[in-house]
Amino acid sequence: MSAPAERAAVPGSYRPALRAGVLVGGPLYDGPATVHLVKDTGTGHAFKVGPREAFLLARMDGTRALDELGTEYAAAHGKRLGEAQWRQLLALLGTRGLLDGAPRPAAAEAAASAAASAAAGPRTLWRGTLRLVADADATTARLHRVLRPLLHPAALVPLLLLVLALQAALVVRAGEALDATWALFRNPVLLVAAATLLWLSTALHELAHGVVARHYGGTVAEIGLRWRLPVVIMYCTVDNYPYLPTRWARIATAVAGAVMNLLFLLPFGALWLLAPPDDATRDACAALVLLGTVQALAMLIPLPPLDGYQIAGQLTRTLGLFTASRTYLGLALRRDAAARAYPAPACRAYVAYPAAVLLVLAGIGLALWAAARHLLTGS
Repeated sequence: MSAPAERAAVPGSYRPALRAGVLVGGPLYDGPATVHLVKDTGTGHAFKVGPREAFLLARMDGTRALDELGTEYAAAHGKRLGEAQWRQLLALLGTRGLLDGAPRPAAAEAAASAAASAAAGPRTLWRGTLRLVADADATTARLHRVLRPLLHPAALVPLLLLVLALQAALVVRAGEALDATWALFRNPVLLVAAATLLWLSTALHELAHGVVARHYGGTVAEIGLRWRLPVVIMYCTVDNYPYLPTRWARIATAVAGAVMNLLFLLPFGALWLLAPPDDATRDACAALVLLGTVQALAMLIPLPPLDGYQIAGQLTRTLGLFTASRTYLGLALRRDAAARAYPAPACRAYVAYPAAVLLVLAGIGLALWAAARHLLTGS
């Protein structure tokens, strides 16, 4: 047993503290259970705990003795923990290296190294990843210092209003934009230029995730390129996304990429709406606005692994929403008694999610039908 676990024999004098870098997330529905995610950022190891364990872990900051923790626990849950239970909990935390002062297990370090190597995978001509910066978090911090004024409501709200205005103009003049897009696909030079700009937009999309996460206290682990030829994309990994301080912070981080895509279109939208009617640049900009909007909105579809799926998970406070929803619906349709074990909010989430997905897919289908009808009939 580790030293911290032995000290638990004197509960009134020991003030347990989690190691720096151990993160405890908020409550999430995981099927019929409610869980909290816990992660040791030093090793990358993450696991789930129940609400009672999370209640104690969140308060292990070195300022409370075990007696104080026990009193708070009893007030919240109606019972005190016995000495054997304290010993068991502290021994578990100590052996996992999660307590301040406890040695980090060599097995955890080896597993973290192996996991990092496995995640990177072999790099070949056809597929692989490449880090672009040595310290992604420091790079994101510098970008955040420069762009932070734009995240203030005084700047962000007018920009979002401009985005909405451009999207309204696109809806009103959708036929014109569709015709311009069809013409773009028949012009190889303009098509390559548009594709290049859209790729740049995807790079900015990824950086936006990192900058907004940094704004809310997040940590960016990697910025790099990932390729599965012929597709080459940029990626930005937010290491502690599930542990950002509030649900709003997590939603804002997830939606930041699509918002960046739409902001990127603003100057091209201005050229489209203000250029002379017979200007070739005007038609190319109209096509770029339409394609860029499709690109941005596609990322908000609530299906894994898209940003929209992350947003849906945060809105419903669920873990593994797609799989859990499918499992619950199967139980409910079979009238299985196990379905009654699900909390009411989880039941509502697991029913609302597939309904929302079907609604979104129906909207996409309707939009594609309208676009095809216009291109084929001109109406």
